Amino acid sequence: MSPVRRCRGMRAAVAASVGLSEVSAGSRSGRLFRPPSPAPAAPGARLLRLPGSGAVQAASPERAGWTEALRAAVAELRAGAVVAVPTDTLYGLACAASCSAALRAVYRLKGRSEAKPLAVCLGRVADVYRYCRVRVPEGLLKDLLPGPVTLVMERSEELNKDLNPFTPLVGIRIPDHAFMQDLAQMFEGPLALTSANLSSQASSLNVEEFQDLWPQLSLVIDGGQIGGGQSPECRLGSTVVDLSVPGKFGIIRPGCALESTTAILQQKYGLLPSHASYL
Repeated sequence: MSPVRRCRGMRAAVAASVGLSEVSAGSRSGRLFRPPSPAPAAPGARLLRLPGSGAVQAASPERAGWTEALRAAVAELRAGAVVAVPTDTLYGLACAASCSAALRAVYRLKGRSEAKPLAVCLGRVADVYRYCRVRVPEGLLKDLLPGPVTLVMERSEELNKDLNPFTPLVGIRIPDHAFMQDLAQMFEGPLALTSANLSSQASSLNVEEFQDLWPQLSLVIDGGQIGGGQSPECRLGSTVVDLSVPGKFGIIRPGCALESTTAILQQKYGLLPSHASYL
């Protein structure tokens, strides 16, 4: 048997052992291994649809599908891959914030300037204190998180130095989305998070809108349509607020929750508006 045939046979055996099927990549010399999925996906991307919508109760018969998606996403993230995920505002791209190679992959596949920061997604408000130097009352954090906001604060030494090395600040997200909270908690570490689209193009409210990125992703989690999807306001993303200066706040990006966020900051906590320069 020729070395080429032996190599192909080994690849096929390895693929079969982990539940992958061999498919032609369109050339005689190259082949791709695609995970079996009821949904069509581009080579390189496995697509999993979340059962139901919103939170899934532990006793629900759909819980098995929910858990399968979580375990698959955690496995890919721990392997240094980039995964597409639904959030409370837009579809996003997530990777392990501790993995420098994965961070570079996110910038590369989006065509994003490395001078632009990535946010950090966490699973609980308590986790914010590990990765940030918090200078606001705990009640303020709990009033805004989970929610469609990104809170910018001074970063701690716990974060990877290759994550946004040009700034001492970091934006924190805890999306008001059950899957994302479960994912961050199961992963047990900070996730880097950005929107699932090519830079300068429109953000995505369903997985079909960023289908051009699928070949560069390891996994796509389909949580269905996000928001109404009919008005431009649906694509504004989270409201980004600078809370790094005690007693003040700065609006970096108005986003989709500007009025409610500023009302909490000013009326309930007496913070004064100021200029923000994170982005």
